[in-house]
Amino acid sequence: MTADDARAGDILTDFAIDDAWLVDPASGRSGRGSLRVEDGRITEVEWTPAGGRDDGAAPAIVVAPGFLDLHAHLREPGGEESETYATGLAAAAHGGFTTICTTPDTRPAVDRPEVAQRVGAAAAAAGSPVRARTLAALTVGREGRTLGPLASLAAAGAVGFTDLPAATTDPALLRAALTEAGALGLAVVVHADEPALTGGAEANEGLPATILGLRGASPAAEVAAVARAVAVLRQVSAEMPPDVRPHLHLTGVSVGAALDPIRGARTEGLRVTCDVFPHHLALHDGWVGGDRRWAWDAASEPWAGLPGEAAPYSVDVRLEPPLRSPEDAIALLAALEDGTIDAIATQHLPVRAVDKELPFGDAVPGIAGLETTLGLVLEAVAAGRLGLGRAMRALSVGPFRVLDGGRHGLVEPSLREGATADLVVFDRSDRWLVGRPSLRSRAGNTPLAGRSLPGRVLLTVSRGRIAWLDLPEG
Repeated sequence: MTADDARAGDILTDFAIDDAWLVDPASGRSGRGSLRVEDGRITEVEWTPAGGRDDGAAPAIVVAPGFLDLHAHLREPGGEESETYATGLAAAAHGGFTTICTTPDTRPAVDRPEVAQRVGAAAAAAGSPVRARTLAALTVGREGRTLGPLASLAAAGAVGFTDLPAATTDPALLRAALTEAGALGLAVVVHADEPALTGGAEANEGLPATILGLRGASPAAEVAAVARAVAVLRQVSAEMPPDVRPHLHLTGVSVGAALDPIRGARTEGLRVTCDVFPHHLALHDGWVGGDRRWAWDAASEPWAGLPGEAAPYSVDVRLEPPLRSPEDAIALLAALEDGTIDAIATQHLPVRAVDKELPFGDAVPGIAGLETTLGLVLEAVAAGRLGLGRAMRALSVGPFRVLDGGRHGLVEPSLREGATADLVVFDRSDRWLVGRPSLRSRAGNTPLAGRSLPGRVLLTVSRGRIAWLDLPEG
């Protein structure tokens, strides 16, 4: 197939990819092979004998199940000037995502069934093959005071509950939420923070913040918040019937020490899952000072105030949670590799230029991450910090299982013969330049602008339909 053969949204017919590197996280298999799709279904997967070594001779073209994002802010309704479903789903397709979960921080908030239905209608009207699922508000107005109508929101299609980007800090409220959501079989998604300790912070508490004169956010706040949420989950789990397992999902873990209470909870049999953002894997707090090395390169010699590749105080590095130390990034990568971290989520948070072009401490935090996630992950793979198979799992099967996707009309991501095609094809050897001309998101707020990333996405297929197509001619 060439770029002239099909348009986005077309059903794939008689489509074949020969001599590619296939990654199927559902079966745990990776290797050289070929794949054919007919009428939107995978009809043939052929693995090359003795083709399982991913070395310098392995094909550059990679075929994997389509990615699933657990954390995307699309802003519609009420914030269409930042992002709409049409532009957000186009960005998702460009990034290799075939399903995204959107957050409830819209205007109005997704705290009533009629708003959830309105959001679903907006997603359908976008006309993209990429699926959108809704995380509904945990509390009325996302104000953290009164639990929302969780059962009604679940009936309207909510796949989980959260007050993102706000933290959930009231233990009594979290206890009630885990109890009710647990009875519904849905997760409570928590951003682990302690605003009393981090309010007004501009960067990670550490040497770069000290050198730059920025207010630091203590990593201990995240560790304490994770431990508190796990303690509440432990209490609720002990009170629930044996066949009900309340589910706590911690999103955006950014501190290595925060993984300890998660590991401990799992040894007790508690249902706790977590995800990490790609910028916390590859970037580090030295970026605030202009140091543009990857975290693994900076780990042996952290930034100490020397002039960097870029000017300090770039507002595109104003993020929440802030970029942490290189050591934290290395710990998170290791936790992805050993399975402690279940998923990679984009935290796609588009911000208008007018809200970014302010003094560093006043700029609205956020990064438009749907389109750059794969590139950052592949940088970690190329550096030997993460296996390709584990990376693809954390972008597909991992988030599917966190979401319990089968309950929501999804099929576990795989390259299984007979399945409706839901896949991404990318060239890991081809780099692309991040910038306004190449991004499909309405917002371009990213510290990666002007940088080339590996992993040009050639084809994204969702529900058997082309969502993104960038095939070379010929």
